[in-house]
Amino acid sequence: MHEAEDHKTEDFDINSQQELEAIKNQQPLIIETAPASTRASENQQSKLVLITGAGSGIGRATAEIFARNGYRLILTGRRVERLVDLKSRFEAEFGTEILILPFDVRDPGAVEAALSKLPESFQDIDILVNNAGLAKGLAPIHEGNLEHWETMIDTNVKGLLYVTRLISPGMVRRRSGHIINVGSSAGKEAYPNGNVYCATKFAVDALTKSMRFDLHTHNIRVGQISPGHVEETEFAITRFDGDVERAKIYNDFQPLKSSDVADAIYYMATRPPHVNIQDIQLFATQQASSMVIDRSGRESS
Repeated sequence: MHEAEDHKTEDFDINSQQELEAIKNQQPLIIETAPASTRASENQQSKLVLITGAGSGIGRATAEIFARNGYRLILTGRRVERLVDLKSRFEAEFGTEILILPFDVRDPGAVEAALSKLPESFQDIDILVNNAGLAKGLAPIHEGNLEHWETMIDTNVKGLLYVTRLISPGMVRRRSGHIINVGSSAGKEAYPNGNVYCATKFAVDALTKSMRFDLHTHNIRVGQISPGHVEETEFAITRFDGDVERAKIYNDFQPLKSSDVADAIYYMATRPPHVNIQDIQLFATQQASSMVIDRSGRESS
């Protein structure tokens, strides 16, 4: 259960007229950091990770753990100011080399425009984390909102496909790469009123397995992470269209944190080359399934 991002472009610093024009014309914006003086090990520094939906929640936490450990990053999302903030912070704190690409994964033209024109030093992507995704609405099938359905299908399924289609050929050509899809416990078991969201996450589960069949002979690892409830994200507020009261779904139990999921993703990505973790499903201790949760209060960590 994770979130994508709403498109906003206010309250951030643009460093050149070229960048201003890119935003004005809604063109992909590429910002590369200057080389940092302090670098991690040569092995880590050679690794390049692309994370979709990096502006918040699981994507942001995943970006941070890779940045802290010296990996080079391509961060994508729709909210430019958040990507600029991450670039600045990671550069200052970790000396991370970062390229940011603001685009909407639902738009195949925008995805292709951004990913087909990468600078040469950012073309060989070692790890792709397909994180961008969201839930919209919580209604029975006969009362469903068609716009919500389209948004979830376009983001959770088609967006993952658009990005993977452009990144995977390079991995096949190099006979090296790792794709990690962010699924959900909702892709393992359906629940009342979850209909289309569950369907999209079941699709992620099926795609992950099918991609593994297609790519294993090319020496490419494919896996997914399937978390239950996760706080420190915008999942609930997005699902309920900004309704703060309805979004208070974690007050009476301790869910996972976005950093917990990021830790698991990092673990998957850092196994020896001969090890492929195909799926990690994780819940908080107080959550036994999508619907079975001990809501007696937050236990001490």
